[in-house]
Amino acid sequence: MTPSLIPVIAEGEKAIRIPLVVNDITYHATCVSMGNPHAVIFVDDVDLFDVHGIGRQIEVHPLFPKKTNVEFVEIVSPTTLKMRVWERGSGETLACGTGACASLVASVLNGLSERTATLKLRGGDLHIEWRESNNRIYMTGGATKVFAGELF
Repeated sequence: MTPSLIPVIAEGEKAIRIPLVVNDITYHATCVSMGNPHAVIFVDDVDLFDVHGIGRQIEVHPLFPKKTNVEFVEIVSPTTLKMRVWERGSGETLACGTGACASLVASVLNGLSERTATLKLRGGDLHIEWRESNNRIYMTGGATKVFAGELF
């Protein structure tokens, strides 16, 4: 997808490993759209990474004219990825379906994973498949009711 459609300010036909600087550190984001913008950053240890501090700054970075969701991904193996997500306007959440899909696509585009993988999120595991035959992404995972309410 061309960067302007994501949207992200970047040169070229795809937004793969776009450098962005936060606190004098350069991160490389692979940006994709799942109907909403995502910047995927690969890290060595997602559990130790400063998701709150860095995610908050990347969300509003000038490269993202409409802000962005930020996924921090650790490659455990070609079929297992660990992910934490900073959702634009919300902060860190326990899970994000579009973020998990974006993370798999970004890992495939960077040659880091297979087209089918389990993504381990703090809210549970998701099985994501990006089919080459039809270019569609499929997500399978548990669903749990966490809240009920009434309108008065």
